[in-house]
Amino acid sequence: MSLVNLAHVCSHLQNASKARLGLTSIPVSKMHVNLMLGLQREGFISSVTLGGTTPPTPFLLQDQIDPEEHSDMAQKLAAEPWAAYPSAESPSGNLLGGREISYNVKVPQNPARRRLWLGLKYWNNEPVLKNMKLVSKPTRRLWLTSEDLGRITRTREAAYVKGLTHPGECMFLTTDRGILEARECVERKLGGMALCRVY
Repeated sequence: MSLVNLAHVCSHLQNASKARLGLTSIPVSKMHVNLMLGLQREGFISSVTLGGTTPPTPFLLQDQIDPEEHSDMAQKLAAEPWAAYPSAESPSGNLLGGREISYNVKVPQNPARRRLWLGLKYWNNEPVLKNMKLVSKPTRRLWLTSEDLGRITRTREAAYVKGLTHPGECMFLTTDRGILEARECVERKLGGMALCRVY
């Protein structure tokens, strides 16, 4: 596990949100994937997609209807406007003729060309992810017990780590159960190595 690469990801996400980017990419590793899924679970980013060097197309544009089907769909909606909404018989909706919608994302065979594409979130013209910094450094890794994490989540300092004082601030740790948020570690009574804090 390289904390140097994680430091690059933290600064990249911070700069991308300050630059008001809607979509950005980072290199793929198991730690990056698990951390980004944790950020998505906590509400800091909107989407996580595995792809190549070019950004994935928006989901609405991936499954397009043929132009000749547009007129048929318009006539059907004029006669039966309720056909645009899903019903109990076909949860996918009657509008598309009951066909299943699937999104195809092209992932390169070469692992070096794979990228993790992240959708960034904004609220009231402000980025949701404002600050993301490492807690453990490559030369000084900090291991925290569940008691230390209990103090940190209650805004106290423990084991050279300041408490979580900002509204919505999260700290992610790597444990033997995967990458978890600090409050989840306290609930499960787990300790681990502190990775980064986000607010």
